[in-house]
Amino acid sequence: MTGAEIFHEMMRRHGVKKMFGYPGGAILHVLDAIHNSTHFDFVMPRHEQGAGHMAEAYARVTGKPGVVLVTSGPGATNIMTPLQDALSDGIPLIVFSGQVPTAAIGTDAFQEADIVGMSRACTKWNVMVRDIAELPHCINEAFRIATSGRPGPVLVDIPKDVTSSVLNSATANAQKTLLPSQPTSVSIGHSDSRASECSHHNALQRVAELCNTATRPVIYAGHGVLTSPNGWRLLRELANKANIPVTTTLMGLGAFDELDPKSLHMLGMHGSVYANLAMQRADLIIALGARFDDRVTGNVRHFAPAARQAAVEGRGGIVHFDILRKNINKTVNVDVAVEGD
Repeated sequence: MTGAEIFHEMMRRHGVKKMFGYPGGAILHVLDAIHNSTHFDFVMPRHEQGAGHMAEAYARVTGKPGVVLVTSGPGATNIMTPLQDALSDGIPLIVFSGQVPTAAIGTDAFQEADIVGMSRACTKWNVMVRDIAELPHCINEAFRIATSGRPGPVLVDIPKDVTSSVLNSATANAQKTLLPSQPTSVSIGHSDSRASECSHHNALQRVAELCNTATRPVIYAGHGVLTSPNGWRLLRELANKANIPVTTTLMGLGAFDELDPKSLHMLGMHGSVYANLAMQRADLIIALGARFDDRVTGNVRHFAPAARQAAVEGRGGIVHFDILRKNINKTVNVDVAVEGD
């Protein structure tokens, strides 16, 4: 199999149905491999940036990672804005960029660009595939990383000679090159948090106590609720059982029925007045998959004064549930933190 044929087979086995991109010489072998395929629908806009944003929208709507194909040089640099957008919003975006042949790397070849170096700050993970035997593993890693934990973008840079070369069985066995044995359909999903349930028990018990004690609690729901399996159902169950009003971030819209009487609608500088007032006057704020963005908090020193006072008195405070540890206490210091889904 050639590298391009391996790419085709890996996409099929990962359950990819739709790809977005724009042609170019460095990615041509891959495009040739998928051109006549009955497995994929290839969408070609007028610009690589458009392909990236289309793939983001596809991921948001379907819950599956968006896959993008671009060529080297300007094709790759044009995808940078969608990569940063996907990183900011937690969208699983997988970009495969063509690259000049490995022998030409570092020679300032036509349309050569260090896209791995440039994209390091706006991806969860990126890699250049320097040998055809590495290609299946790198593709597997791309899908795993893009969809695990907090979803986000990854980039796999593939030199042209890798997609045109042939992987023989002897090389494959020596390198332990593996293709998935069964077709899979990758969807957005969080890490299994069962292993940490015991360590979270005390924190969850404290949250339950605060819910029973607080007189003006508010649930502050973000995009993490939407990307969590059954997150919106669990949010609705919590709000109904505890009779707590819910406000959402811009990225969290859709996590809670806005026709529900408990809905405060969106908060923040572009949100409703009553949602912002509720947050300021709440004695307990339960943040679920939200990161206390500056558009929500405004001046952090003046944010949630009632909850801060309630924390001092032991009858409330700010609770933060998030899949990423780095998001906890990053902007707002909280009283109870739970890392997980």
